[in-house]
Amino acid sequence: MVRSRGAVIYRYVTCMRQCIMRLTGSLRVVAVLLLVGLTWLLASTLFGGEGGSSVRYFFGGASEDPTPEPRPRKYKCGLSAPCPSKHLAFRLVSGAANVIGPKICLEDKMLVSSVKNNVGRGLNVALVNGVTGELLDTKTFDMWAGDVSDLLKFLRPLHEGTLVFVASFDDPATKLNDEARRLFEELGSTAIKELAFRDSWVFVGAKGIENKSPFEQRMKNSKSNNKYEGWPESLEMDGCIPLRPPLES
Repeated sequence: MVRSRGAVIYRYVTCMRQCIMRLTGSLRVVAVLLLVGLTWLLASTLFGGEGGSSVRYFFGGASEDPTPEPRPRKYKCGLSAPCPSKHLAFRLVSGAANVIGPKICLEDKMLVSSVKNNVGRGLNVALVNGVTGELLDTKTFDMWAGDVSDLLKFLRPLHEGTLVFVASFDDPATKLNDEARRLFEELGSTAIKELAFRDSWVFVGAKGIENKSPFEQRMKNSKSNNKYEGWPESLEMDGCIPLRPPLES
């Protein structure tokens, strides 16, 4: 293939030289310059390379760069779609092992995170007014070496309609007693009955909920399936929670 291309160029050059020899004076100089230029163009076209690209650019114009695919639009708290009117967008991320802290995001505002320096081992809880979406309080409860009575005092006086967001970090269950588990059940949890040492857990419930909450995930601590040494993988959950209508006075 290379030899045949070389033969083409050779025949082309020979022909052009014969034509030039018939010219005289300034016409011969012009013809020589044209021969050199056209020979370079022909060689670049036949053999490719950067010269060929330059030729194609010169005669065909700059090729348009492919249009990059648009990035998927992200909505509040990183959701892939916007929430309906009168709904709260949320995202929960449980802690990863005992290294990376959990996150609780609501309406694009980070309520709990390591950056805010308000996370801790155990259960990380945020209380939100279910009518207005206003943040009421955030607290952490150490379920390995802490006192479960602190958690009980926090959950017992909740008002009707209060939203409860929970994200675990490290160990969420060692100190849980029957009353603490019952209180979470009343908030709509089904996984709380079996929540155990170093499980990953994310949950959204509400005081006075009539049915079980659809917003709950649990990853069991299992040596055979753990992602980290001694801990399961982190859980991530997001969605839209409807605001409650104002309670009748």
